[in-house]
Amino acid sequence: MLGHLGFSYVGLIYLLMLWIPNTMWSKNKPIDYDTTQENKILLLFERVGQACCTCSILIFSDFNIRTFSAWSLWLIASFLLMILYEIYWVRYFTNEHTEKNFYRSICGIPVPGASLPVLAFLLLGIYGEVIWLIASAIIIGIGHIGIHIQHLKAIK
Repeated sequence: MLGHLGFSYVGLIYLLMLWIPNTMWSKNKPIDYDTTQENKILLLFERVGQACCTCSILIFSDFNIRTFSAWSLWLIASFLLMILYEIYWVRYFTNEHTEKNFYRSICGIPVPGASLPVLAFLLLGIYGEVIWLIASAIIIGIGHIGIHIQHLKAIK
């Protein structure tokens, strides 16, 4: 449950799937995006969770693909959430860059830009049986999803 130290190529793939669209977003933020009212405690949870997720997803080899079993369904579900996350970004970049479009749900999932990667990381932590990623995903989830729910409420 603690994890086996070693490089995770699956973790690197997930981080690239996360970082590439976020880097593009930083140059294409919603025209009405305002971070001045973000809750500082939620922001702290988000930053700590980001650091912990980034470290734990890379340094434990337990996330790498193993022999297929029923347990592999955790990895498949996690990866499908990351694919849906990429679809979310394609939808955002090909439409109007507004907060309303940015926070629009996908497949009934609210604040998908925050929810999807957090859920994917949580399921990946379960697949790898690594408590550090599970805990990190919960921490980032509190901050990241919390902040985005506040933004969503502000535009309604």
